[in-house]
Amino acid sequence: MQSVLLRSLRSVREKLLSDGSRRSEEEEEEEEGRALLDHLPVDMQFLIMTYLPPEDLCRLGGCSRFWRSMVQEPLLWRFFFMRDVNSWTSVDHLSMPKEEFLSAAAPDTPELQKLDFMAEYLRCCPACRRRYQQPRPALEAVAFFLQNLVSGSEPRFAMFGPGLEQLDDSLMTTMMHSPHVLPVAGIPQRPIGGIGSGISFLYNNQHKFNIITLYSTYSSERERARLEQQTVRSKLFVLQGETESGPVYSVAPQVQEACQAVNGFIFVSNAQTDRGRTEEAGQVRAVLQPVWGPASRPLLVLSCVSRDGAERTPSVTVAHQLQLHLLANPWMVQDVVSESLAGLLDGIGWLLKQSGVRL
Repeated sequence: MQSVLLRSLRSVREKLLSDGSRRSEEEEEEEEGRALLDHLPVDMQFLIMTYLPPEDLCRLGGCSRFWRSMVQEPLLWRFFFMRDVNSWTSVDHLSMPKEEFLSAAAPDTPELQKLDFMAEYLRCCPACRRRYQQPRPALEAVAFFLQNLVSGSEPRFAMFGPGLEQLDDSLMTTMMHSPHVLPVAGIPQRPIGGIGSGISFLYNNQHKFNIITLYSTYSSERERARLEQQTVRSKLFVLQGETESGPVYSVAPQVQEACQAVNGFIFVSNAQTDRGRTEEAGQVRAVLQPVWGPASRPLLVLSCVSRDGAERTPSVTVAHQLQLHLLANPWMVQDVVSESLAGLLDGIGWLLKQSGVRL
């Protein structure tokens, strides 16, 4: 891939440098004032571009006609896309890479010429995502405002998933003992039958929200399964059957009230395993069924590992494995480290915004 890219960049450079037959006075002055960077070997120019963030790379393309042509080379952005996509720490329903870009053919095929990797990279890259964020529709924003006004209380979220139970470092325990990240704001007086009231936290020391944790089974069974690295059968769901896309679940009666009462969901996935997530995908679809609430309720997927430096499944892969692109709800996958809570505030901030909280 890199050798093909360098050949293409050399071709662009030779064409630009040899095209001197029609040049205006301004272009002549631009040529005379070119920096030494323009005359470096292509290999070195490419190496320099690999160290630039996408914003600076786009600024470089605005410096001259020469660099505009170099920066807009399609193979360059395909190289960046394939290099960086698995290191992106988050992806959401607006920035999920399209399937044809993730499975692009070999660099020298005609199909590649039809794909705009530069536009796709800038749309999907977390560092550029704010430029492409779409505002919430006015009617939907008003509905959320009125809902919060009537309830007069903080938004509530149901949190569940194997990442709560399988990792050596408990995410919820760390959250409860990290006041510098998320201070605990108490226990609200709004219990849900058989489940409790959950725990309230403060985001940025001013926005209160409540998390109701739904564990799959009793603590002793969860601990034994974690030590033996076994999968525990969840009491939160009832298996209804199998389809080509995976198992079909319904929500168990004891948690149906919670699914109706919350403003959104937090699914904690174990990113230290890559054994497939068809069962998890079925459970996510079960809680998001229209019978439990509107499709406007957001889903935050925390893709967790225990400690910094642990090998993890990329967030884009987790989103594909959970089949999130099939959901009608807004969703986001955010990389998180349970031990340090790195990445958690980014996910919580997105969740609160999607729930109508004005940050």
